[in-house]
Amino acid sequence: MIRSVLFDTETTGLDPLTGDRLIEVAALELINDLPTGAHFHAIVDPQRDIPMEASRVHGMTSVHVAGKPLFAAIAHDLLAFFGDGKLIAHNAPFDFGFLNAEFARLGLPSLAGDRMVDTLILAKQRFPGMPNSLDALCRRFLIDLTARTTHNALLDCKLLADVYVELTGGRQRGLSLAADAGRNPVAVYTHTGTRTPRLVQPTEAELAAHEAFVGKLKEPLWRAA
Repeated sequence: MIRSVLFDTETTGLDPLTGDRLIEVAALELINDLPTGAHFHAIVDPQRDIPMEASRVHGMTSVHVAGKPLFAAIAHDLLAFFGDGKLIAHNAPFDFGFLNAEFARLGLPSLAGDRMVDTLILAKQRFPGMPNSLDALCRRFLIDLTARTTHNALLDCKLLADVYVELTGGRQRGLSLAADAGRNPVAVYTHTGTRTPRLVQPTEAELAAHEAFVGKLKEPLWRAA
């Protein structure tokens, strides 16, 4: 069982080195590349104004962060949720940069670069020369975007989780069944517990029908020596 975490942030701007701060962070737990339903979400007070240009992107203003906790109050819970596995994000250096700037202000260790999985790089490798924004990938994979009127960290995480499954073939790996009776089926983990997949075995009639169909094909590849 491999645990990783997919996450997203919203911020007051583009550069943490010039005073921009994090205002929202969301994260989803993945087991064997599939979402379990466990998640982390927090809106924080950035201790500064939110420029109008940033509000146009994520829809959040100073009203939305008024009375919210400071990052210091959620930092340890966030690190505990992250654990020590891979951390997945779209344009991951941006999100790593903001979180590491926030951790540095608190004297906490930075997130290690070798934990980073950037879905933007994965997308560019699979679709070179094509638009690879989150919106573009959702449209390409026929993922419903109707709820995404502005950027929202938790919604973006859920959309990115679907994109990541498509980019990596994670659903097929996570749902793979035992190759033989000597191996245990892979369990699918959810926030409500576990369930064991059922091995579907074709009948003799189905196998005969398949064989008859293949016999009509000219030089089928899977029969090549």
